Amino acid sequence: MQIEHWHSDHDGPLSELALRHKLERRGYKVSRYVYSPGMFFPAHDHADDKIDAILSGCFRITMQGQEAVLEAGDFVVVPKHVMHTAEVVGDEPVVCFDAVRAS
Repeated sequence: MQIEHWHSDHDGPLSELALRHKLERRGYKVSRYVYSPGMFFPAHDHADDKIDAILSGCFRITMQGQEAVLEAGDFVVVPKHVMHTAEVVGDEPVVCFDAVRAS
C-alpha cells in the first residue's frame, strides 16, 4: 500500500488549499467529502486510479491484505480495480479529498 505523509518542512503548513494544490499538481481532479463517524465503505473498487487524502479525522483503509489508519496530511494511492474497504475511526467526522486522475 502506497501511503504518503505531509511534511511541513517541505510542503509548508497543512491546509485545505495546500493539499488540494499538491494533488492537482500531480494531475488529479479533486473533490471534497465529509464522512460521519461510523461510516463504513464495504469492499469495492474504482474504474480509475485515485488518491484518498485526509484533511482531518481518522480513516482506516484495508487493501490487498494491508491495513492503515490515515490522519490529517496522509494520503493513500488506490489503484484502479483494486478491492478495498474504508471506514471512519473514532468520534470525529473525516474531511477528505477524493482525487481522480484527470483525463
